[in-house]
Amino acid sequence: MKVLVVNAGSSSIKYQVVDMTNESVLAQGLVDRVGIPGTTLEHKPEGKDKVLIKKDLPDHTAGMKLVLEVLVNPEYGVIKDMSEIGAVGHRVVHGGEDFAESVVIDDKVKKVIKDCFDIAPLHNPPNLMGIDACQELMPNVKHVAVFDTAFHQTMEPSNFLYALPYEVYEKYRVRRYGFHGTSHFYVSHRAAEMLGKPFDQCKIITLHLGNGASMAAIKDGKVMDTTMGFTPLEGLVMGTRSGDIDPAIVFFLMDKLALNTTEANNYFNKKAGMLGLSGVSNDLRDILEAAESGNERAKIALDVYYNRVKGYIGNYMAKLNGCDCIVFTAGVGENGIDIRENVCADLDYLGIKMDVEKNKVRGKEVDVATADSKVRIFIIPTNEELVIARDTYRLAQ
Repeated sequence: MKVLVVNAGSSSIKYQVVDMTNESVLAQGLVDRVGIPGTTLEHKPEGKDKVLIKKDLPDHTAGMKLVLEVLVNPEYGVIKDMSEIGAVGHRVVHGGEDFAESVVIDDKVKKVIKDCFDIAPLHNPPNLMGIDACQELMPNVKHVAVFDTAFHQTMEPSNFLYALPYEVYEKYRVRRYGFHGTSHFYVSHRAAEMLGKPFDQCKIITLHLGNGASMAAIKDGKVMDTTMGFTPLEGLVMGTRSGDIDPAIVFFLMDKLALNTTEANNYFNKKAGMLGLSGVSNDLRDILEAAESGNERAKIALDVYYNRVKGYIGNYMAKLNGCDCIVFTAGVGENGIDIRENVCADLDYLGIKMDVEKNKVRGKEVDVATADSKVRIFIIPTNEELVIARDTYRLAQ
């Protein structure tokens, strides 16, 4: 069976075609600027040259129609006709409390996705648009929703509840959900394989470090805790997100800067984090370069970043009562040599000892801990699309 994996954003559609007989990627691509003048489709078939198509597309249905046309194109397509696609897997950011695993999409599932619009306004609406577009164009195959929040649904109330009046949880489901679950799922299972232990007997701390960043503490196959909360704003310092702050700061700055709720949300999500601290960029590569050139604000921003990650490592080591391994993944985690080294510096007392020479790699699956480190330090490139494809294949059968 061949599975089409779809990740629909507000103005984009990412896709992959995966042959499940050997889990090989036959093609991948991106439709960018959907509904905006200057739409492009970048298509990369395996073993062939990249194809760039420029064609304005009014909506996600038109975008998906073009994707399907490209996939069956005699010159650069990867399937003869659409009957070769056995199922479609959709990345959906928020599934609320309703879904602890992936599900075949029906009207009830779509209602839950829509009910989560209020708590995931940037992601769930386009996710649902992508689902509707694909179902319209491919009505005779199963469509599967794979939720970013699902893996974290094993958290106990002691970790997912906020110290707020209980009625806001009962009425509005205000609680910690966690995100990047598909990535944490993939790398933690792969880490267990590298440890040579059953997944349900491991203590693992996963660090998904990208422009958006989160960590998870996983024990005996279940997520005990994760850094992102009700929204992806909580937790680590990120590219443009503040991470953990005193909530009173929000009200204080709304008053001082005359911000309404929408403007305040934008301020803490898009103007804060490493961008706000450094004044340089939201990209850690630019900030590292600025710090090396003597930029003091860039140096301070990096120290804040490292301290927040270290703090959560200590927090999770305590909650797990030890740890078998920590895992670095995502863009920064997989490629940030200096970032990984500084995060792991001075953690010897916790049994975390990095071999700095082994650490000088990018994007490779490797153990960079010293021989005598009690905690293994893994770099594992994430593969969220493969998780989506596997779940889709399993449920479609």
